[in-house]
Amino acid sequence: MTSFQPGILAPVPNHSRYLEFSVRADCDPANTLKDLTAMQMDDAVVIGLGPGLVQGMGRTVYGLHAFRAQTGPGFEVPSTQSDLLVWIRGDDRGQIALLGNELVARLKPSFRVERLIDGFKYKTGLDLSGYEDGTENPEGDDAIEAAIVRGRGPGVDGASFVTVQQWQHDLGHFASLPVATRDDIIGRRISDNVEFEGSPKSAHVKRTAQESFDPEAFMVRRSMPWADVNGEGLMFVAFAKSFYAFEIQLKRMTGQEDGITDGLFRFTRPVTGSQFWCPPLDDGQLDLSAIGL
Repeated sequence: MTSFQPGILAPVPNHSRYLEFSVRADCDPANTLKDLTAMQMDDAVVIGLGPGLVQGMGRTVYGLHAFRAQTGPGFEVPSTQSDLLVWIRGDDRGQIALLGNELVARLKPSFRVERLIDGFKYKTGLDLSGYEDGTENPEGDDAIEAAIVRGRGPGVDGASFVTVQQWQHDLGHFASLPVATRDDIIGRRISDNVEFEGSPKSAHVKRTAQESFDPEAFMVRRSMPWADVNGEGLMFVAFAKSFYAFEIQLKRMTGQEDGITDGLFRFTRPVTGSQFWCPPLDDGQLDLSAIGL
């Protein structure tokens, strides 16, 4: 039975680990990927394949392409595209670390780790700025409609596309701003999470209002905070049935539509950017038939 990877639409966990890999030089990753298809997939792991990996195997997946770097006034949105994503989710950091080690060892013949970032749930699902993340996420059937590919045939139906960015916050600067200014940046009051009238056109909720695009740009966000020796911020993770929703929202955020940039750039910047195709499942195992495996 074909289905989607359950971790895609599962609720945000308490802890997670984001692993991004690149293919080792002069290496054919086919056998290593075949080994992944033997795994019984549950909501503890989500796996995504990057465009370079798919193209290197002489295949294409409709709609899959590398993250496109962009620039705006005084900031950059970089592309740091990698070949493979493994997102590990759960409630026990120890179990996540051990499972991560197991998967790194399993992938080692063909892949090397490029990035490892640990995420965590803050309170009820807040960003470290104190504002709620993913307030207007679609749910239930609407989430499936937004995030899961359907009607394209075997090996493709049940797939999803995911965008992953690491955003680094300047929380000291943000905390120095008056509460009203912070609310204007987000477009919601921190006191009750309610969107309010009179916020500036640069407010994040106005820049990214999913229903304001034509066609509408809905996606399912599963972002989580991170913090380590390099600082802290948000791991932005968004699943959709194509990259359209993310890319059209980012276009508006960076001011390419009307010259108005998103207020978020006043205190945070993306430092990575990658996009992946998350294959469907067949009887609970990865279905890689679309890339010939």
